Amino acid sequence: MPGPVFLTGDRVELRTVEREDREFIARHRNNPAFRRVLGDARPMNLSAATDYFESVVVGDDGETFLICADDRAVGLCFFYDLDETNGSAEVGYWITPEAQGNGYATDAARTLARYAFDERRLVKLTARVREPNEASIRVLEKLGFREEGVLREQEFVDGRRVDLRLFGLLASELER
Repeated sequence: MPGPVFLTGDRVELRTVEREDREFIARHRNNPAFRRVLGDARPMNLSAATDYFESVVVGDDGETFLICADDRAVGLCFFYDLDETNGSAEVGYWITPEAQGNGYATDAARTLARYAFDERRLVKLTARVREPNEASIRVLEKLGFREEGVLREQEFVDGRRVDLRLFGLLASELER
């Protein structure tokens, strides 16, 4: 059962990530399609999911939420590398393959951005997208993110070098 609702969007609820969600995280992080877009070739067993839970979810370097639609988990969204001095953080999100195409990522990312800007008082959010993740780029563009650069052949994913595209969004630019 997902944790309590923390934020509500138009289509999704962002809930706290609980210890019981480790299996959901590990199962989907091991999906070959996810590994390609996340750029992580390492397997994630329950022990690794526990380590992830302890370092990212419990840590104070950002916020992580379970994305839920109709009371079922459909993904994760988060901001990390939180720099409270300069008011910035990096955002990320993923949606399970069976739940993609329903606008959940856009709604979750928009809800997270509103929270970051309105309640956490951040002034800038950034995002990195590995080529060729066009769906993630569309999500960012719908919110008003602008491309700020490309790190050419930055990462090795699925047997080849890929570009890493950098995006930024100022609080005043968010498409609410």
